[in-house]
Amino acid sequence: MTRWRENPWAILITLSLGYFMTLLDLTIVNIAVPDIMNRLGASLDQVLWVGNAYILVLAVLLISAGRLGDLLGKKTLFIAGVLLFTIASLACGIAQNPGQLIAARAAQGLGAALLIPQTMSLLIETFPPQRRGTALGVWASVAGIATVAGPTLGGLLVTALDWRWIFLVNLPVGVIVVAMAAAILPRPARTVTHRFDVLGVLIASAALFCAVFALTEGQNYAWSGWIWGLFAAAAVLMAVFLVHQSGKQDRQPLVPFALFRDRNFAILNGVGVAVSVGMVGLMLPLTIYLQSVLGYSALKAGLVGAPMWVMTMLVSPFAGRLSDRLGGKTVLITGLALYAIGATWILAIIDVGTDWTAFLPAFVVGGIGAGGVFAPMATEAMRGVPPRLAGAASGVNNTIRQVGSVLGGAAVGAVLQSRLAGTPDTEAARHAFVEAMGPALSVPILAVVAGAVACLWVGGRRGSGQAPGDGPDQAAAPDSREPATRRAAASWARAK
Repeated sequence: MTRWRENPWAILITLSLGYFMTLLDLTIVNIAVPDIMNRLGASLDQVLWVGNAYILVLAVLLISAGRLGDLLGKKTLFIAGVLLFTIASLACGIAQNPGQLIAARAAQGLGAALLIPQTMSLLIETFPPQRRGTALGVWASVAGIATVAGPTLGGLLVTALDWRWIFLVNLPVGVIVVAMAAAILPRPARTVTHRFDVLGVLIASAALFCAVFALTEGQNYAWSGWIWGLFAAAAVLMAVFLVHQSGKQDRQPLVPFALFRDRNFAILNGVGVAVSVGMVGLMLPLTIYLQSVLGYSALKAGLVGAPMWVMTMLVSPFAGRLSDRLGGKTVLITGLALYAIGATWILAIIDVGTDWTAFLPAFVVGGIGAGGVFAPMATEAMRGVPPRLAGAASGVNNTIRQVGSVLGGAAVGAVLQSRLAGTPDTEAARHAFVEAMGPALSVPILAVVAGAVACLWVGGRRGSGQAPGDGPDQAAAPDSREPATRRAAASWARAK
């Protein structure tokens, strides 16, 4: 593997494998919920925390981990994250009670938080601007494939083996990724020399913790006063954080405000929230519907949804190339529209006796749409981000999307639980669930439509995919470019 050291495409494969492993664990757990409850003796609230613990730690620490990669070296943080995630996966697989499983999932979230921001920022450093769209397209496509493939792969593992294997399957993948990363990724380097903003990290982490905890547990506590108090605390802490950061903009801030002066970055972070709500908000209730209402096994429920992730996988690479050639705005709007059409189609045919074949065309349309979303969304959001801000931009981008995932799950879960209250009879519950799917699925559909409308304000591409700081003046004076940009050019020249 040392022959591939710093080869851009080998770096892309290595980072994508690590990224896929962590995002798969966001959705793969959902389909194993009944098996975990039966075999581990867990309550519904405990099983929900198996998912929430992972998301909570991940969302809270992403911004900090992105900046930490700038300080300690992105390769170092990536390998440390993969190692921790792999060890935590083993702990999940051998857990003997719900408490152990929840703690191990929190450790998984920490490992994922360490590695995820480094993937995007390393790609920005590795690929020159004219090829960056394709690379980010592949990277972003991994997110879409992992999101929709989780139920299918999870269903296969749960049915053939048991719930423990949805975690143990990470072990060989993690070992391979660590070996590849050590041999292939660029040498670790300190890219900044300033002191880490510890106070900023603490304030931001506290604000995100309050917000994410309130979102995940709000329905469980009937949106009581203390839950709303957490929302208020999150708002106050975020205001304090912004004031704190405003005084550090010339001294390596945790969140550079310059990022949000780029219109596309600002808008597409909002679109990222809408997409996360749309994906999680559709897949979560649909997975429950296929098993609880239609009575499908975990494997069959996963296979019914397989056409969506297959189409996502097939379409995503083409969407990345189109983003390089044409700019991603048109591709992104088309993808969002098709995904909304597919989700609306699913909503229209849901019933207590719907045959699985009726879902296939809707899943195909939705999968094509999803395949056209992630690549251009990442490409256009990061096109104007200079390499020196890549770690911060990656942390902010991923944090906002993960909060969107939490928001989608919380919103849809709240609607379902409010509609299903007081229907203990099994047959009545099936009909009630179908009726609740209408308002529940309206949430992700409306979110995706709102995201498509917001894309109308996305600016066109700059020249031939150039980012600010990569224009003709810089090309004429290569010594003035940032070290990461020079390394990207050298790596690309060796690859060619």
